Amino acid sequence: HKQLSFCCHGCVTVFDILNDNDLSYYYDLDRAPGISPKKYQEKFDFLDNPDIVEKLLDFNDGGTQVVTLLIPSIHCSSCIWVLENLSKLNPGVVSSLVNFPEKKVQITFQNEQLSLKDLAVSLARIGYAPSISLEDYNKARKKVDRSLLYKIGITGFAFGNVMFLSFPEYFEVNEFWLERFKWVFRWLMFGFSVPVVFYSGRDYFISAYRGLLSRALTIDMPIAIGIATLFIRSTIDITFDLGSGFFDSLTGLVFFLLLGKFFQQKTYSYLSFERDYKSYFPIAVTRLKYDHDGTVFSEEQVQVYDIKKGDHLLIRSEEIIPTDGVLRSEEALIDYSFVTGEAIAKKRCSGDKIYAGGRQKAGAIEIQVSRPIAHSYLTKLWSNDVFQSGNRSYFQSFTDTISKHFTLVILSLAISTMVVWLFLDPSKAFNVFTAVLIVACPCALALATPFTMGNILRILGGDKLYLKDSQVIERMGHVDAIVFDKTGTLTANLSSTISYHGLELSEEEQRLLSSTLRASNHPLSRTLYELLGEHDIRTLDNFKEHVGKGIVGVSREKTIKLGSSNFVGSIPGAANTKMEKSSHGTTVHISSNEQYKGFYQFKNKYRTGLSGLFNELGKTYDLSILSGDNDGERAFLEQLLPETTNYRFNQSPEQKLSYIKQLQQNGKKVMMVGDGLNDAGALAQSDVGIAVSENINVFSPASDGIMDAGVLSKLGQHLKLAQRGITIVQWSFGLSLLYNLVGLGFAVTGKLEPVIAAILMPLSSISIVLFTTLMSQWAGRKMLRKIN
Repeated sequence: HKQLSFCCHGCVTVFDILNDNDLSYYYDLDRAPGISPKKYQEKFDFLDNPDIVEKLLDFNDGGTQVVTLLIPSIHCSSCIWVLENLSKLNPGVVSSLVNFPEKKVQITFQNEQLSLKDLAVSLARIGYAPSISLEDYNKARKKVDRSLLYKIGITGFAFGNVMFLSFPEYFEVNEFWLERFKWVFRWLMFGFSVPVVFYSGRDYFISAYRGLLSRALTIDMPIAIGIATLFIRSTIDITFDLGSGFFDSLTGLVFFLLLGKFFQQKTYSYLSFERDYKSYFPIAVTRLKYDHDGTVFSEEQVQVYDIKKGDHLLIRSEEIIPTDGVLRSEEALIDYSFVTGEAIAKKRCSGDKIYAGGRQKAGAIEIQVSRPIAHSYLTKLWSNDVFQSGNRSYFQSFTDTISKHFTLVILSLAISTMVVWLFLDPSKAFNVFTAVLIVACPCALALATPFTMGNILRILGGDKLYLKDSQVIERMGHVDAIVFDKTGTLTANLSSTISYHGLELSEEEQRLLSSTLRASNHPLSRTLYELLGEHDIRTLDNFKEHVGKGIVGVSREKTIKLGSSNFVGSIPGAANTKMEKSSHGTTVHISSNEQYKGFYQFKNKYRTGLSGLFNELGKTYDLSILSGDNDGERAFLEQLLPETTNYRFNQSPEQKLSYIKQLQQNGKKVMMVGDGLNDAGALAQSDVGIAVSENINVFSPASDGIMDAGVLSKLGQHLKLAQRGITIVQWSFGLSLLYNLVGLGFAVTGKLEPVIAAILMPLSSISIVLFTTLMSQWAGRKMLRKIN
């Protein structure tokens, strides 16, 4: 064996599996590959159901099957290497391919040798347990839309050829053969332009038409007018031998517009911004069947949608409860932080009501279903109108705001100049009218926003703030109120501060304490175990967990108790007096051989840099704190945040959503920053919803953006960059207007020639792209310098 240190028996098992299959090179690739495997027995029993398996498979021809699985623990080169060598671990695997950004692996396997359940269990045994949720069961097969790429390819090909065919016309070459076949070149240019107009550019006509139906003049209206005018004017010119037309300007215009659209769509598609409860619920659950005498005679795995009122379900430790019900077991310990944000697990007794979204923390329990999944409390939260498409109130974009006036001004100018030329020289009136519409086409205007905001999207993404699209940046620039969730957003999920108050524990007691904590699945036990540091583990002679009270560990006639003060049996004394004077916080009391020793006090650890962040934000924004937790740390928060901050504790998901609505009704543009499913309603209702996550690929409720938890302190600079982005767009609009004024000078005087349009229109587009890109890049670097 290699010289390796193992933290648990599971790690040794993983090493043995890999070593036996000549895959021990896995440990040479990274210092900390994989994760320690957890219990996986019975976890994938639902994969015995053929209906569920069929829904999960990407491909199934009866012999060969293909499945794509989410593996949250993928994090390094070792992970990729071992997952792409699964065929060496199991001959039933034909091939496997890892998609590292999405943390997914596509596996092709022979179902005669290997079932999907066996595959999932094999992955779990080596520390790569797949995450299979209700969302995977209901997923629709995604179709990749490549139509925009096809349009760009066709238009780029046409643009290059039309420019090539136009060169003789530009330089007025009078060579015999060029003059003789001039009409051939012109009709070839016409032929290249037809698919550009009627295929590549059709979306602009459709959008303009829909805008007219809804009585809204968007930026697509003048663009559609410009494309149509270029095509009609150019066709008339070559038909009546009036000139070569503007086919080069037409194809170039559409090409640059499509490039801008492509850049705008290029965002962080591997992140899911629209998750709901289906992303976190299991596909199936264990249903119990009873004999007439009331004894269980069978267990079966059923789809959650097949659960009916009155069914009895078996919920094992650490499983999420999929629907509302009544507890039939004697006791349960339910962690509702998934729904409420409250970090402390709640004790429930037989007959108590259990809500969907809770996670059982101590042993298996039985519940009787009171409502099917479609009518559960959590599902009702997600049925709120705020999650339905079309109900979100967006800011009207700056581009659309000015496009209405721009369209009316250009049409008025074109008609006015045509009327003037009807009196001066009627033969030029039509040419002047079309020339005004051509040069005034706001192509540069349309490019300013996607290239500016697209570049800022990239800059923010590099700083671990991943936004859904460029419209989010514009809305960020208008925000004037920010609402923060507390638990998991301002506090670190994976870190707490613990202080001990009481009598010093002996080395023997510390070893027994560590061993007892290790045997418990209670969240406070796990947190304390991890934060205690070094562990000298000994085998326990006896261990018992009293649900909702505490735990007892016995070794070598030594007994240690941890839990509530009543369970431990605290006695009056200095330690207990000190406890009474202690500030609010969660406490775990300890006794050794029935002698009270003291207690550990848990306090949330807040993320670094929050003081500077709130000092910065407090100067510009109205701040609020919403929390599903109690107000035990209000005093600390009041020292951290500005005096004008509004605090609301013990807030349900509906109350959070209602508070956001109230702010909006008061005229505020609200940003909500939260982390949990319980924040999803507020995130969706707010003008900008940012989900803070420890792992961006594994968790993201419905949101406009996902922020890595480590960069929360940079939010103020991110908001300033969004505001600068709007300013850059406004400057580029001014630059675009200058180009339009120059072009209009040629147009209204009847001197617009194809060569002038061919120079002026691409020049304006290219210069706008360069200006917006360089300015946004400069603004991004300035932001990063301030952060660093």
